[in-house]
Amino acid sequence: MNDNDQKASKPQEHCYNPDFKYKHKNPYHERLEIYDDFVMRDNEAEAFAGKWNNEVFKNNQPIHLEIGTGFGHFMHQYSEKNPDINFVGLDFRFKRSFQLAKKLSKIEHKNFKYLRARGERLEFLFGSDELEKIFYFFPDPWPKKRHWKKRLFQAPFLNAAFKTLKTGGELVIKTDHDGYFDWMLERAKEDTRFQMIHHSFDQRTEFPDHFLSSFETEFEKIFISKGIKIKSLILKKI
Repeated sequence: MNDNDQKASKPQEHCYNPDFKYKHKNPYHERLEIYDDFVMRDNEAEAFAGKWNNEVFKNNQPIHLEIGTGFGHFMHQYSEKNPDINFVGLDFRFKRSFQLAKKLSKIEHKNFKYLRARGERLEFLFGSDELEKIFYFFPDPWPKKRHWKKRLFQAPFLNAAFKTLKTGGELVIKTDHDGYFDWMLERAKEDTRFQMIHHSFDQRTEFPDHFLSSFETEFEKIFISKGIKIKSLILKKI
């Protein structure tokens, strides 16, 4: 991670405001423009909130979003195995986004779009009841107490998830971090708009045949090699 990536990874509270403006001077932002047939940068995607099927994908297939796409292994595998869905990957790292876009450009069947944007902008990126699933895998846990306010999983994000998910839509989560998982469970139990349909403190041991045990992200491989248990949670919009 370069210095600009590190600065960009720090969430800003005002990202939830409708008048938020992206500001950066990272060279990879401009380089991403060569992949503009499937990549959108900053607020470019916000023009399509509520219009993704009609104006972006031009079909009526369900839309699945991954927040924090990382190196893109899940995005690549999942979209390839599920050609009948529209997949949107989202991340905010500059260099990693460019490297992933370069790999994705070589895939022939493009039932996906990639956004270099902030997860905090969820409700401005998508319209009401527009998403079928939201995947949120191995997010930054911000382990120090003074940084907890930077965690994405809290009231504004849950409000945005409830707004953008269809009724019956799911928020699907995996994490390696015990403290952040406890944090998420506590807030999920308090939010009566969602039904907790799955949770585990050791996903691969307790549910080896479950969908969430059928793949490994790049970060997940590292955690498993260190003997760290993978925690999981699925919330269904009632």
